[in-house]
Amino acid sequence: MAESKQTRTTADLLVECLEEEGVHYIFGIPGEENLAVMEAISRSKIEFITVRHEQGAAFMADVYGRLTGKAGVCMATLGPGATNLITGVADADCDGAPLVAISGQVGTDKMHITAHQYLDLRAMFEPITRRAYTVVRPDTVAEITRLAFKYAEREKPGATFIDLPVNISKMPVGEQERPLRHKTILAEKALDEQIMAAAHAVSYAKNPVILAGSGVIRSGASEVLTQFAEKLKIPVINTMMAKGAIPFDNPYSLWTTGIPMADYQTKVLEKASVVIAIGYDIIEYAPAKWHANNADIIHIDTMPADINKTYQPIVEVVGNIPDSLTRIMEHAARLQEPTYALSIRRRMIDEHNSYADDKAFPVKPQKALIDCRKVMGEDDIVISDVGANKVWIARHYNCYKPNSCIISNGFATMGIAVPGAIAAKLVHPDKKVLAITGDAGFMMNCQEFETAHRLGTNFVTLIFNDCSYGLIKWKQDMQYGHHHYVDFTNPDFVTFAKSVGAVGYRINSTEELLPTLIKAFKQPKPVIIDCPIDYRENLKLTDHLRELMKTID
Repeated sequence: MAESKQTRTTADLLVECLEEEGVHYIFGIPGEENLAVMEAISRSKIEFITVRHEQGAAFMADVYGRLTGKAGVCMATLGPGATNLITGVADADCDGAPLVAISGQVGTDKMHITAHQYLDLRAMFEPITRRAYTVVRPDTVAEITRLAFKYAEREKPGATFIDLPVNISKMPVGEQERPLRHKTILAEKALDEQIMAAAHAVSYAKNPVILAGSGVIRSGASEVLTQFAEKLKIPVINTMMAKGAIPFDNPYSLWTTGIPMADYQTKVLEKASVVIAIGYDIIEYAPAKWHANNADIIHIDTMPADINKTYQPIVEVVGNIPDSLTRIMEHAARLQEPTYALSIRRRMIDEHNSYADDKAFPVKPQKALIDCRKVMGEDDIVISDVGANKVWIARHYNCYKPNSCIISNGFATMGIAVPGAIAAKLVHPDKKVLAITGDAGFMMNCQEFETAHRLGTNFVTLIFNDCSYGLIKWKQDMQYGHHHYVDFTNPDFVTFAKSVGAVGYRINSTEELLPTLIKAFKQPKPVIIDCPIDYRENLKLTDHLRELMKTID
């Protein structure tokens, strides 16, 4: 008896559309309302990565999108499965990472009544995405999928959402229904008059400074930015999300700004007559925190400047960033070296290097990051969690290349490091991947170590262990002189590592950290390093920077 031909469904068409978009991985958890989609995925070229919590799936898709420039895809069932995606989806949208989230939903025949696990998911996701869609007809799937990827991957990337009701997912579709072709739209070039206005302003600026944002990384403008800085002799300060936009050892690099306190970079920005904001997004580092002296602003980006009373450019150069910088260089000229900025840079380097041989224990965060830098190659990847560790990574982990240090600083979400490291290792299996996290951030998604072991992703996680919500303790101590409700106990992280098939190490002296890191990266499985950290350095940094602001003229 001949086998009957399987009916092609809406779920099948959706998966065909995802294949057309070039989707390689989907991160998620199966559920009853997305069974048809899971069945279609099983017959496709797409690899479904089963995770242990939907938030982990969203963070994996988030970091995948940052590293590849292509939308990462995460999937959940309806109700609590979908709401568990929300934090990671919001993170991607705020941080400019392309992501498409897909969820199951009750049937359309139940949406008008009280139904088990029903929520209006489209309404919930609309405020945290560029577009949110509910599929109510099988013949709209191709258009909706193309729209979701178009808006996720546009010049200013972000998150989008597709809600697929269970009854629609199982409906048959005609043979005439096919995926729409994936298209990449190149950024338009800036107008000549914008280029000339910027070139004139740059040439005659008394004391210009470049503020490089995450758009430099996304647009592949790092090399041109470096050439721009060198030719025109302009110092470069990068945001946390633009680490590596210019090599930290370049003589015009003034490293990273954005920590909660005024720092060396603050003084340079205060002295600036013109701030050239390149690929800068105000969500990364609020203009009010650096634009206190009313310096003129030149905005160079693929999108027009956002509206903000402390960010009002005199010139906006809107178009492909590498092309804009190249054309401005052709018409601008500067001969004067930025002596003030270069003197600040020397002080920064001296301070940074002063911790290289510090043997105090628990390990000082400055020393820990110097040791990490010794182990990591120029192209290797650090994934930072959010907390006090993020402040120290921003300030003391220096980068040579773009996308070699991933920091969430738009939505700034704790718990991203471990799932983000899994995604980074899937994208770049030949690179070293190091997740640096506080003990609090680690515990928020530590369950994904089972996922890491199952996938064979041999990255290393370094836990800064202080048994506390360290950043909040720091801020409480700064504001009130004491702290409350921030201390906790931790499990035995070495035993935890063994229980999930990973390798665990505990640091018992500062001298052990560097050789342990070297040993960890030789392991064929995930590694957890429990490192006691001396967060007394937090308040010391506050006091140091307060005095520094008084002594730098």
